[in-house]
Amino acid sequence: MNTPVLPRGPLMVDVAGPALTAEERERLLHPAVGGVILFARNCVDAAQVQALCADLHALRQPSLLVGIDQEGGRVQRLTAGVTRFPPQASLGRLWDQAGMPPAVTMAREWGRLLGTELRSLGVDLDFTPCVDLDWGVSAVIGDRALHRDPQVVATLAVALWQGMAPTGLRGVAKHFPGHGAVAVDSHVALPVDRRSWAELAAADLYPFAALIAADIPGIMPAHCLYPAVDDHPAGFSRHWLQDILREQMGFAGAIISDDLSMGGAHGLGDVSARAAVALEAGCDLLLICNDPAAANQAMAALSPRSWDDRAQRLAGLAGGSPAEKLAAAEATALARRIAGLSAVLS
Repeated sequence: MNTPVLPRGPLMVDVAGPALTAEERERLLHPAVGGVILFARNCVDAAQVQALCADLHALRQPSLLVGIDQEGGRVQRLTAGVTRFPPQASLGRLWDQAGMPPAVTMAREWGRLLGTELRSLGVDLDFTPCVDLDWGVSAVIGDRALHRDPQVVATLAVALWQGMAPTGLRGVAKHFPGHGAVAVDSHVALPVDRRSWAELAAADLYPFAALIAADIPGIMPAHCLYPAVDDHPAGFSRHWLQDILREQMGFAGAIISDDLSMGGAHGLGDVSARAAVALEAGCDLLLICNDPAAANQAMAALSPRSWDDRAQRLAGLAGGSPAEKLAAAEATALARRIAGLSAVLS
């Protein structure tokens, strides 16, 4: 049987379990689909994830993108057969306790080990690093944030990405322009950040600018509203995505929406309307998670004319061949050093 040749569409959807059903195989051949995001329910252990990724990649050409949230701490979907990473805040705490050089070295090793593990399983992209600043306000961000100081966050995030990049695993910085200064969880409702453009530009945007300069291939906007800058939430705003992120900041990679099923996106209408507005604003890939009916509705509503200029940016999210191999003994030693970071948070 010949593998279907289908350009990647703009939707990244999910599947129900650790193996594909016949119905899911058919559904993932829809032309609007471009990728699949893995959740904990899809991840029994490393060997099973490797088989699932191979199955997903074999469905069509170019292959579907396979993504995962593997930050560390409470956001780590795959836990069996790979390193259990501590929260990213441990890197910032190491900076505070031991200084910049040890923290930067550890961040680079973190990225190298994370990338080696995930890319060896066939995962294309990881939704990390999280570069929201720790303003001490957001519980949903919390210890996912590297630090409160934007220069510390930028330095550590760039080091983490520079460790990942040679492994072939693609990174996605989030949540642009910054989710750390609002208490409301955008999974539930729309947070409103009333700070001025000057305040945002001087702090929260700094790590994103550093990662753009370091050629991060993906950025995820927040489902947050910044009324001093624009009257649309960032992920649905042409001003944020086109005027600021693309034109002012020079980002040429892929913009991946946060989950359009989240409460913070509901004010834009039904899922078809959310998808249309996000694409018009400038998103290249749209996440619709944990709601198969909504994903099916968006598939049916989208016109191919909505995404025909995005192929090159989506291709930049496909995993690459590693530029270097990490020997098993070195990987084990790295895993021990990174696991020891948990002590700095206690």
